Amino acid sequence: MDLQKKYEAIIGLEVHAQLLTKTKAYSSDENIYGAKPNTKTSPVTLGLPGTLPVSNSKVVEYAVKLGIAVNAKIREKNEYARKNYFYADLPKGYQITQDTTPICNGGFIDIMDKSGSKKSINITRIHMEEDAGKSIHDVDPFNTLIDLNRAGVPLLEIVSEPEIRNSDEAYQYINEIRKLLRYLEICDGNMEEGSLRCDANISVRKKNSTILGTKVEVKNMNSTRNVKRAIDYEIKRQISILEKGEKIIHETRSFNATKNITTSMRHKEEENDYRYFPEPDLQPIMISKEYIKKIKKHLPPLPNKLLKDFTEKFGLSKYDASLLIDEKEIALYYYELCSHTKNYKLAANFINGIVKSFLNENAININEFQISPIRLASLINIVENKKISNTIATSKVFPEMLKNNDSAENIAINNNWIQESSSDTLIVFIQKAISKYPEKVKEYQLGKKGLIGLFMGEVMKLSKGKADPKLANQLLKTELEKKIE
Repeated sequence: MDLQKKYEAIIGLEVHAQLLTKTKAYSSDENIYGAKPNTKTSPVTLGLPGTLPVSNSKVVEYAVKLGIAVNAKIREKNEYARKNYFYADLPKGYQITQDTTPICNGGFIDIMDKSGSKKSINITRIHMEEDAGKSIHDVDPFNTLIDLNRAGVPLLEIVSEPEIRNSDEAYQYINEIRKLLRYLEICDGNMEEGSLRCDANISVRKKNSTILGTKVEVKNMNSTRNVKRAIDYEIKRQISILEKGEKIIHETRSFNATKNITTSMRHKEEENDYRYFPEPDLQPIMISKEYIKKIKKHLPPLPNKLLKDFTEKFGLSKYDASLLIDEKEIALYYYELCSHTKNYKLAANFINGIVKSFLNENAININEFQISPIRLASLINIVENKKISNTIATSKVFPEMLKNNDSAENIAINNNWIQESSSDTLIVFIQKAISKYPEKVKEYQLGKKGLIGLFMGEVMKLSKGKADPKLANQLLKTELEKKIE
């Protein structure tokens, strides 16, 4: 028996997003990645006696942006709290966060379940807090080093309801959050650099049971792929323990990506262990309805809205549309492209095909792409009007468009690439192709219809690739049928 069919997983995710502010959450220290260790700190960040924190208004703005985007309820009065714990990389001995008054409550993220149906993962809360410093274990073979540059960097913690049931749903959920954060331009979503981090709370129980199992928290997953791998391993580990009649330990575990296992870190802290109390050095932040309306007014187009537009307005498949909206800049490029051409499907094919390939090969983004939407539309339009074939467009005209600013049609004309659409001219090529392979003609007559590819290849060769493929194919079939008669 497949034991995973006997049990179900209950998964909740805590996603921590570092915000793209110029300064830290409660000090004027620069918020910058990759600086020389311990050069972006100050007495305020270190919590030295006599220092006072000051709230960064951009942190509040970014939190409200995210709240609006996920349809959360935004709190009017926001109070800060101290979360007390003692790690070497937490210089103050506490973290400024929010406890009972998170800035956002509720909201949801849409994903797809196993059947392909939409599933909404509800959000419990989103709150503002500051990051800790960073412990470095791989520089000195004997000691752990501490870099406090990250201490005080602003975070939004996004806590989901325990409604995720497998690693695939978790993978989708994180990717959707990452996409949303990047669209809003509040976080770069780079998990490898730690600007987006995820902790997974995982338990298992027998199917149809209403009693929750013992929860285990898994940390140190630096990619969406590793989140998926860690969850898969942990589910199997917990099921194995329960099948032996043993109990799950309520603990925090670390994911070892090299061995693809989770290992015990420490006993899981309880809420009381943190000794939350109101932050005495920061006044509550008041958020008015007018402030929310102002931010909402200036929000960029969001993925769900673009997906709806691309499928309903432009008639794309959900698959094609999903590929386009994966990156905000590409989605907006496509949107502008569609104002210059009505062949929305062909435009999507070009973007998802040759354009993305070029960007990936050259390690650039769409903002650095040499061909403007209006120029790319000129290429799409001459393909649609059958002046050139799709093959000529992608293999010859497109590379030339990267070299100069001329229109696609002028490039095609100047290089004698305009497609041959004259029936009289094509018939000459077709007859030459047929006469070259008399034995193959007989085979075609006997039912080997696949041989038409051989004749088409010859026609394209004789026409130097300029024959209209669709028209040539139609004429070729007609000529071959004549031979049959």
